[in-house]
Amino acid sequence: MSEPSATPAGERPGRIDAVEVRHPWRWVALAVIAVLVLMLAHLLVTNPAFDWAFTLEAMNQTAVIRGFLLGTLLTTVIAMVIGVLGGVLLAVLRLSDNPVLAGVSWTFTWFFRSVPRFVLLTFTGGLGALFVTGFSIGVPFDFLLTEWFGLPELRLFTISQQTIFNVLGGTIIGGILGLGISEAAYMAEIARAGLLSVDRGQHEAAEALGMPKRLAMRRIILPQAMRVIVPPTGNEVIAMLKDTSLLLAIPVTAELFYQLQQIGSRTFQVVATSMAAIIYYCLATSILMVGQYFLEKRFGRGFGDVSNGPRPAAGVSLGAGGAK
Repeated sequence: MSEPSATPAGERPGRIDAVEVRHPWRWVALAVIAVLVLMLAHLLVTNPAFDWAFTLEAMNQTAVIRGFLLGTLLTTVIAMVIGVLGGVLLAVLRLSDNPVLAGVSWTFTWFFRSVPRFVLLTFTGGLGALFVTGFSIGVPFDFLLTEWFGLPELRLFTISQQTIFNVLGGTIIGGILGLGISEAAYMAEIARAGLLSVDRGQHEAAEALGMPKRLAMRRIILPQAMRVIVPPTGNEVIAMLKDTSLLLAIPVTAELFYQLQQIGSRTFQVVATSMAAIIYYCLATSILMVGQYFLEKRFGRGFGDVSNGPRPAAGVSLGAGGAK
């Protein structure tokens, strides 16, 4: 018998009977997850500790809503503005050729990254105890000039101890300053990473066009660095939203978690009030995550997305064979 002839060139091979790879463990994992979800739903519905009617009642209290708007949302926004602006400034100083400015930036970042925010806010709330005679702006060691030469105290102005206690102790201002300064140290590293991600040729091109460094930083470098800066900054915003619960270290009474904690202490409904706080934080975080998604999409245009790029003209091939 003669051997079968080979498949002619250009002819498609015959039908391939492929067998799909089975994944039985996927169904096992799905079954385990389904059982766990049903157990959680059963716990939330049947456990009497989850008093959902009281949770909704606690969420609708005027003091709680005011604490959410002022102590949580407003503090997050202003503290992040301080943190972002301060972080960009510190990053620019850190990358400066001036060793003094770079050293100051590094020292600031090192210190405030080393101190926990709860400890920092506790210190901020009691800062008035550090300045018994008030906080003065003027010439240091001016008392020596007074003793030796009889000159008056060279001070521009003095903030009294009571004013420091009233402003920083128990108010949102103290919490905003504490959280904003702490956030600036973290944003400095994020901004520095974003600035370093921009190719050095962009700096050189801006200098070749005669752009001043400030203008080049604002118009050329920062817009490109935003692609790297935005994702971790979104995480920092979400972390800041949750860290507002640490304002009870000052303490700030006009804050969401503080108000719900007080309600739980008075009514002994700790689980219900904790669930109210969890629901508030989850809703706010979800909205922030949606905003972060669109910001990343906005600043990530043109990077790794060939669908938005220019299409080749008719009769032009971009393959390995070159243009036709």
